Amino acid sequence: MSVFIRTLLRGLTAIGLALPVAVLAQAPVTLHGAVQFNDDHAFNRSLLKFEELVKKYYGKPINFVLHRNSELGLEKDYFAYMNQGVSVDYAIVSPAHMSTFAKAAPFIDAPFLFRDLAHWNKVLDADTLKPVADEVAAKADVMLIGYAGGGTRNIFSNKVARNMAELKGLKVRVQGAPIWSKTFAVTGMAPTVIAYNEVYNAIQNGVINAGENEAAGVETMKFYEVGPNLLMTQHAITIRPIAFSGKTFKKLPPDLQAAILKAGKEAGTYGRQIESSEDTAKLDAMEKAGRLKRIPFADRDAMKKAVDPVMAEYAKEIGAEAIYAKINGM
Repeated sequence: MSVFIRTLLRGLTAIGLALPVAVLAQAPVTLHGAVQFNDDHAFNRSLLKFEELVKKYYGKPINFVLHRNSELGLEKDYFAYMNQGVSVDYAIVSPAHMSTFAKAAPFIDAPFLFRDLAHWNKVLDADTLKPVADEVAAKADVMLIGYAGGGTRNIFSNKVARNMAELKGLKVRVQGAPIWSKTFAVTGMAPTVIAYNEVYNAIQNGVINAGENEAAGVETMKFYEVGPNLLMTQHAITIRPIAFSGKTFKKLPPDLQAAILKAGKEAGTYGRQIESSEDTAKLDAMEKAGRLKRIPFADRDAMKKAVDPVMAEYAKEIGAEAIYAKINGM
């Protein structure tokens, strides 16, 4: 075989081997998201907005797969997956599920932290929670790229309670972060931690009397069927960060990283707007349909007064005194 032919064959072989690598390098990135709820829920819509905005700002082919209706488990699972860099790249997750890595994380969603929606929005717009996000990123390798939420949380119950005296001893499900059990206990209730997807059966079977949630959660999970009395304690306003796996983020090209950060912030704002604006409308619709009854609650101020010392001590314990003071000062 002549030197020319051998050289030509080697060249063709090299090209043949190089082609798959080049094609692979050009293949669009695929990002996997997860949400516990269906298409109508504000969290799902926020993540769809995130997808839309990333595509807009990136301007190159990219694929998104959003796993809905708890297909990949619950929010605590999504956070674990993002921490490990497997299965889930982005999700909306309750701060309560971040406490293993960052003690201050549940504080941003604690009861009686915000006076009202205007105060809540002011805190978020001022980037007051950045120290918490920095700690979560450093210790869990999960980035908080936007803040959704906005639903006002009340207690759904199979018993009526109009004041603190009538709340005494109420067996209520709370989120896993210790601050929830502490604050609910100091108001006289009997809080217990139960997985979110087990709350309905727990009330139905008499294990507990009540749970607490925003309107969207009560509607989606049909909690009104087992807890038709909505006690209007207005004890919290949800903050649900849009989280993104740090391990995934580091593998992405700089222009896609920039698009994700910009889209995350805007999608969070969008989520807050739709959830806070829909909150009352959802309650009106459920009450009109006879699914629940809103029970006026007379002692919100008294509850807050009882909770304040617990919150101050908790802030000190987790090193969030400066954040707490800043929030209270707004």
